[in-house]
Amino acid sequence: MKSFIDAVKDGRKGMVIRNSVFLPFHCELLSIWVGKEMSLVSAPDVISDLSDCGQVAVREGESYTNIVLKRWGDLPKELGHHKGHIILHAAEKGADIFAPGNLHYIRIGFIDHGKELSLEIIDDPFDL
Repeated sequence: MKSFIDAVKDGRKGMVIRNSVFLPFHCELLSIWVGKEMSLVSAPDVISDLSDCGQVAVREGESYTNIVLKRWGDLPKELGHHKGHIILHAAEKGADIFAPGNLHYIRIGFIDHGKELSLEIIDDPFDL
């Protein structure tokens, strides 16, 4: 399994089906931010409760991670066409989440054609 840093560097893409996001890597999730493109009045929804009864379901296949955002109906419709994005605050699978150098922000963008998702490592989620 590739690390998410390698997957992003290699130009791998994710996939979305309604409220279900498929990523070509595994990771240790700390939080998920879902938001419209930033303006002075908008703020993203921050989801840190990743438990079974929360707003998010996470499952791992052999070569992917599937994140289902239960509160949203159709992510491409709501966030596509440059209207928004998802940001994962994560570490590599098995990495020490208490070491600040291991934590990264992964921006998931909605490509306007099909079900493809773009992936990007960003330094500051407030500077988009």
